This record gives sequence, C-alpha cells and structure tokens, in this order.
Amino acid sequence: MNRYPLWKYVLIVFALTFGVLYTLPNFFGEAPAVQVSSGRTTVKLQPSLVQELEGALTQSGVKPDGTFFEQNLGGGTIKFRFKSPDEQLKARDVLQARLNPDVQAPSYIVALNLLSRSPDWLTSIRALPMYLGLDLRGGVHFLLQVDMKAALEKRKDSFFAEAKQALRDDKIRYSGSNRTPEGFVLRFPDAEALAKSQKLLATELPELTFTASETGELELKASLSVALEQAARDNALKQNITTLHNRINELGVAEPVIQRQGADRIVVQLPGVQDTAKAKDILGRTATLEVRMVDDSPAAQSSFASGIVPFGLEKFPERGGRDILLKKEVILTGENLTDAQAGFDNQTQEPAVHLSLDAKGARIFRDVTAESIGKRMAILLIEKGKGEVVTAPVIRSEIGGGRVQITGSMSTVEAADTALLLRAGSLAAPMDIIEERTIGPSLGADNIDKGINSTLYGFVALSIFMIFYYMLFGVFSVFALFVNVLLLFGLLSILQATLTLPGLAAVALTLGMAIDANVLINERIREELRDGASPQQAILTGYDKAWGTILDSNITTLIAGLALLIFGSGPVRGFAVVHCLGILTSIFSSVVVSRGVVNLWYGNKKKLEGLSIGQIWRAEKG
Repeated sequence: MNRYPLWKYVLIVFALTFGVLYTLPNFFGEAPAVQVSSGRTTVKLQPSLVQELEGALTQSGVKPDGTFFEQNLGGGTIKFRFKSPDEQLKARDVLQARLNPDVQAPSYIVALNLLSRSPDWLTSIRALPMYLGLDLRGGVHFLLQVDMKAALEKRKDSFFAEAKQALRDDKIRYSGSNRTPEGFVLRFPDAEALAKSQKLLATELPELTFTASETGELELKASLSVALEQAARDNALKQNITTLHNRINELGVAEPVIQRQGADRIVVQLPGVQDTAKAKDILGRTATLEVRMVDDSPAAQSSFASGIVPFGLEKFPERGGRDILLKKEVILTGENLTDAQAGFDNQTQEPAVHLSLDAKGARIFRDVTAESIGKRMAILLIEKGKGEVVTAPVIRSEIGGGRVQITGSMSTVEAADTALLLRAGSLAAPMDIIEERTIGPSLGADNIDKGINSTLYGFVALSIFMIFYYMLFGVFSVFALFVNVLLLFGLLSILQATLTLPGLAAVALTLGMAIDANVLINERIREELRDGASPQQAILTGYDKAWGTILDSNITTLIAGLALLIFGSGPVRGFAVVHCLGILTSIFSSVVVSRGVVNLWYGNKKKLEGLSIGQIWRAEKG
C-alpha cells in the first residue's frame, strides 16, 4: 500500500547527491588571489602565458595554490590562488613587473581578488560557492546621481550635429543654425533648400519632429517629443550602467552589483574590494570626451575681450590657465571611440593619449578636418561637469585613418587614468556620488556568523520540538527539513546567486514554512488513527489529505514572493529569490522526501502494529 516505485527513490538519492555536492563548496571559504586580465582590446590572453607566469612566480618563491584560466570575448582572465595575503601581495608585484615593464602604458591589468578554496574536482563539475553580498563579505557601496538634464542636452546636441552633417553630405546650403530649448533651428536662403532639407532630415532623423516656417525667415524647427526625451533619459541611464560595468572590469572586481534605483540613480556595490580608494576614484570620475571647433574670429575675440561670451559659444579653460571660446556644436564624442591607450608623443616625447575612432567617427573627423584647414580644433575633457581643453591644435591637413592623439600638460599617471576612463566607455551624463558606505571584512564575517548561528539555532530548536512531540515521525520530519536546507543552498550555489542578510532571513523563514507542512502531515495521520483507520491506511490518507492544503498555502506564499521579486529591488529582491526557491524545495522535501522515508521504514511491514507518532499508538488487530 505504502511503497514507492524505484524511480522515486532514485530521484530522492539524486536530489541528495546534488544538494551535498553543490552545497559543499560553501564550507571551504575563500582565499586571496591575483587576477590578470587584458588591458587593451588588442591583447588576448593565451594558455601559454599561464605557464610563463607560473614559472615567474615559482622562481620568485611564491607558489600558487591553484591556477585558473578562462578565455572570453574580453580577452580572458588568469587567476592565481594563494594561501596567505602576504603571498598574494608579493605575487601581484612579481606579475606587475613581468607583464607591465612600462607602468605608464600597461598592457595587462593585475588586480587583487578572492577565490574559493574548493578542490579542483568540485570546480570541474561547476560546483562553486554562492556569492556573498556586501553585508556578508564587506566592501563598498555607492549611490550615484545621474544628471538627466545634461543627458538630454547632450542628446539634443548630438541630433543637431547629425542634422548639419547630413545637410553637408547632401550639399544642401543653409544660412544659419542655432540650438533651442526644444531642439534646434536651421535657416535657409530659399524655399527649395528648405523643402529638400525637410525631406532629407525626416528620413535621416525620423525620431525628431520637423516644422517648416515660410513666413518671414525660412526656418526648419526640430523638436523632441516627450516620449523621445524619456527614451533619451532611459538610454543615458543604461549607457552609464554599461560604462560602470566596463570600469569595474578594468579594476578586476568580481561579482559587482550595478543596478538602477528609481528614475535617475544607480547603486554600485563592490563586495570584497580591497582597493577602496582606487574604486572610488575610478567610479567617481566622469570623464567624457568632446571634439569642438575653436572660434578665433575677430568679432568673437573682441566681444570676449570685453567680458562677453557671444551667443552660440562657450568659454572653457585651457591647460595652462588661459580661456578660449568653443562652438557649442559637438563634432565627436566618446561614443565614437573604440580604444584609448596611454603613450608618448613621437616628436616631443611628452605623455599622450592615443585614440582610435570607429568608422563613423573616422569619417566625420576626416570631413571636418578637410573643411577646416587653418582653423583650430579643441579636444575637450569633461570631468564632474567641468570641461577643460586638453589641446587645441591648428588643423594643417586632412586627418584620416581614425587615429587621434591627445597631448597637453599632463603627467604619465594622468595620461594612463584618462586612457582607462575613455577606454571603459563614455558616460552619457555626468554623475555624482551622493552616498558612500564601507563595510569592513570583519563586520561581514560577524554578520555571517550571526546569520548562520541564528539559522542553526532555529533548526536545532525545531528538531528538538518535532522529535519530542512526534517521536519517530519527528525524526522523519527533521530529515526532510535537513534535505530542504541542503537543496536550497545547492540551488543558490548552482545559480551563482548572491546571498545577503535578507537572504539568510529568508532561509530561516523557509525552515518555519517547511516544518509547517510536516506538522500538517503528521496531524492528518494522527487524525486518521483516532478515527479508527489502520496505520498503513492512516499514512496513505494522511499524506493525500495534507497535500491539497500544503499546495494551496505554498502557492499563495509563492505569489507574494514573485511580487516581491518582480517589483522589489536591492535587499527585497535578495529576500524574494531565496524565499521563492525555498518554497519549491520545501514542497519537494516535505512531501516527496518525507513520504519516501516513511514508506521505506513502514511500507514493507505487512502486519504493522502501530505508528510512533507521539500521543497516538494504535495496535492493528488481526
């Protein structure tokens, strides 16, 4: 009557094996490590480099405890694990000297990291430990505010530049142009040019709304719709998040948390980061690149000398202290960059940043330099909302090939940092750090101890109560509860989820909900025994009747958990992930596993005299 088919026992054994194998790595802890990654898009890590670096470390007296190589689209990573922080720091210095003899133009990024101490045989089957959140591992938390007004203005400037470039490419003459709060205005010498430009720009820039005015001046007004403005804000936020990911990859930080918060904020969490000052410096800086033309006309200089900045121009300081006038039109931005490397000028040997442009940027740069021979072009570097002209050379000839060089009054360190920021990507809008929190590793370890101890104490207390109250069936319930925790941690590990303090709270809640299902089953069995059912029939009927109640209660709780997962953020989502997975594992362990153990114990007994289930002990007659 109460016997499982073989495949169900195989399923239970498989679940137990899975839980043990994928939970095990969490008990080995983490070890200090050094991570090597590519510092240039042209540099790819090869397996041969692993042997070379291992030999260099061995010769210096530092033997890695483990070596891991992973090849990816970003160039790959090599990680060396060590037994102590002292060996980690010594290995970093050795690898830095070996890989980057020119410290001002590094080809590789050598960063401190942490790796699991799991044995290689566990790692080979992808049995990896869970990621620990900031509150458990220690690290840095930043809250960044994105300047959405600047993002919108930058997008309008981009449309303005694209419209004028399209007219130049199609050889349509216009007599004037200027930016407006809504977008921009183009003026034309005749109605034919106005009609042609309206037709062309409607095709080239379908996102904009164009309105022609033929009364008075022949003008074409362009404006952004409300929907397009909102899309521009969303795109700016997404681009900034992508750029932050790139910058953090440059730092070699593992398992970062970068997510949107609200309409204009970004949360950045760097668990386990060991170089806090460097992380703050790189994330806090908001370097963007713009190429603009200098206005050296006598009229503009005369107005500027009298303290007036003419309309359509902006004043920016040049390195060295002198102010110059730049046109508001942005010719190129950091979006057109494909690479940026620190180096030196071939002629003067002063520090420089070498830029590579994409196909679109190279074409625009070639056309502008061909049309502006004898004029000055400024390369503007904007940090934290303040622009500075790095260099403003006179254009002597057309510049093609997509290669540009920035030189100016910069040190080799400034050149390297500027290249890193530009290489990581251009920010769509400036950002400011409005909140910063640092959690030390000792505090994180204390949180882990308290969280694990609270869960352990809860498990022990539940076990004592269940065994005392339900006797042998209490032991079955405790075993099912143990399997539940094992499966939950195994799932979190294989999904590489990030465990936080709210996640630990969800584990404790899962224990309570799982034991509640076993209480329902045990009480149903006791109720059947009181009504005169035989022990075998009581087991069968008790599980069948309890199943519907267990399913209903867990589905309603799962719906609430999914709502938290979909609409929540940050710690709330961390709680919801563990909560939802815990519901699924508790249903399996409370019903399938516990019944499997009960069937294994009682199912083969033909003449069952009674059940050890606490207050009820009923003898079977005959």
